[in-house]
Amino acid sequence: MAEPVPVELIGVRIQLPSQTPIVLLKEVEGVRHVPIWIGAVEATAIAYAQEGVEPSRPLTHDLFAGVLGQMDVTVERVVVTALEDQVFFADLVLNRAGETTVVSSRPSDAIAIATRTGSPLFVAEEVLEEAGIELRDEDEEEEIEKFREFLEDLDPSDFS
Repeated sequence: MAEPVPVELIGVRIQLPSQTPIVLLKEVEGVRHVPIWIGAVEATAIAYAQEGVEPSRPLTHDLFAGVLGQMDVTVERVVVTALEDQVFFADLVLNRAGETTVVSSRPSDAIAIATRTGSPLFVAEEVLEEAGIELRDEDEEEEIEKFREFLEDLDPSDFS
């Protein structure tokens, strides 16, 4: 199996016409993007972390990152490992005192945690080959604007 490919988090977007949030990853040394469909709560959590928004009370991902920190556990990296039947899988690679542990995760949760811990993101080459698409910069900017509009319409009570 090939080494996973480093990617950067471009952000969260809204896929039209379904209004479904996606998280968009882009390979660091290339042009392929990987869109992963996620829930609205996870989309908001990722976007908040990217924008530096601190909610008045910790969201679940903030809590988890805080617990890891209190236990002296670091998130070495997040790896999107597989795509099976249009479902993505990911691993949180954790380290405590030099001992590595791998925990299976939904990509959206793993990415939300990585945005809070500053941990690097990777995608398995096989996933990039299967799900990777090329996007032009103009497409990216249009999607960013659509997601900003989506966020403006959100209310904290939407997550109660």
